[in-house]
Amino acid sequence: MNTALLLWAIVFSSIGVGYFIYGKKRDDFAIRSTGLALILFPYFIDNAFLLVLVGLILMAVPKLLSRYM
Repeated sequence: MNTALLLWAIVFSSIGVGYFIYGKKRDDFAIRSTGLALILFPYFIDNAFLLVLVGLILMAVPKLLSRYM
């Protein structure tokens, strides 16, 4: 694992912890599961560009779900 992957993994995992805690307080399954996905997905991706792309998409999921639900 190179330095860029490690730093991006820390960034997205930290954001995921925030999403998870916020979703737990609001009792919102979509936000909580997105937080869990943000915490876990960096373990499975080895490309820095793909890691950032998937992380940004996952961060947008709760906003998009709230808009259409």
